[in-house]
Amino acid sequence: MNHKLCLHFIYWPWAICFVLFPIEVVSLFQLSFCGSNIIEHFFCDFAPILAIASSDTSLVETEDLIFAIPLMFMPFVVITISYLCIVISILKITSIGGRWKAFSTCSAHLTTIFIFYGTQITIYIFPVGEDTFYGKTVKSLLYTVLTPFINPIIYSMRNHEIKRALQQVMNKKSNANVYPMFH
Repeated sequence: MNHKLCLHFIYWPWAICFVLFPIEVVSLFQLSFCGSNIIEHFFCDFAPILAIASSDTSLVETEDLIFAIPLMFMPFVVITISYLCIVISILKITSIGGRWKAFSTCSAHLTTIFIFYGTQITIYIFPVGEDTFYGKTVKSLLYTVLTPFINPIIYSMRNHEIKRALQQVMNKKSNANVYPMFH
């Protein structure tokens, strides 16, 4: 990792978004909407907008698939490859305790990454059949609510002070259940 590579990691995602998103918006403005204007989703996502369109959406859907590959699939592949390199490095650690610590940190990160990217990839790149409203909503909740919710939990559990405070709260709660009249 060097300064130039860091700048590339910052520049290219922004550049790609500034080029691709206006194209997507222009394509959406070309659609006709003649029926209900109620979107059956908890936020204004791309697929629910297409669902209420009365004109042919196949071109916009194809365009979206093409755009989704560099925006979602490629970062996922890069992250996965980098973690494979990390795993190879971890396997070279001779100490079992060092390996365990490194693997536990990586597994927490990978859990979050797989939930976030996995659900987005199944929604936007490889949709399996026609999802029901509830199926799409649950998948969307995974990456919009669950991932940000579990991130602080996963990362703070690496902190010994947080672990100790959580144990104290759990001990107080279990003592309150054992001796309810004394609390």
